[in-house]
Amino acid sequence: MATQNFGFRERGSAAWSHLASTLAKRSLRQRRRAALAEQHRLHFDLLCRAMVDPALAAVLDTYETDVPPERQRQYLFANALYVNAMYFHRIGALSLAELYGHVRVMSRNAIFREYWAATRHHRDSLPASSEEAALGAMMSTLVDEMSALLEDSDDLEEWWVVGETPQ
Repeated sequence: MATQNFGFRERGSAAWSHLASTLAKRSLRQRRRAALAEQHRLHFDLLCRAMVDPALAAVLDTYETDVPPERQRQYLFANALYVNAMYFHRIGALSLAELYGHVRVMSRNAIFREYWAATRHHRDSLPASSEEAALGAMMSTLVDEMSALLEDSDDLEEWWVVGETPQ
């Protein structure tokens, strides 16, 4: 006599397979996020060491012009601020619009804008299809617009409307 199982075994097997796949994807995302957090921590640690020790900062001197040691430390700090905002965006703690708001505030600072100009060739070397290149291009447009506003106007009350916030 044949047994009727009404497809319970097949559905149960498919459900277990789906659950296992979902758990594996979640585990992979958690490992990637942990690796990104570790990479960010290491990057920040290296920048902090370079900001304190001019001999280490000299290793990071890849600017196209001579940059005095004090200014280079400021550039390294500007880089740390930018990378920190990027990290929060990458882990999902900041939306693209929120990231844009943070970098809009950073771009008000003349030293940050100078750092951004001094490191343009770094971003030019990125693959055009990369997320970092796209964010760098967005940031470059914002910095250029902020520079134009601050150079052309004595009225700085409108800085917060510079640029078009991404959706």
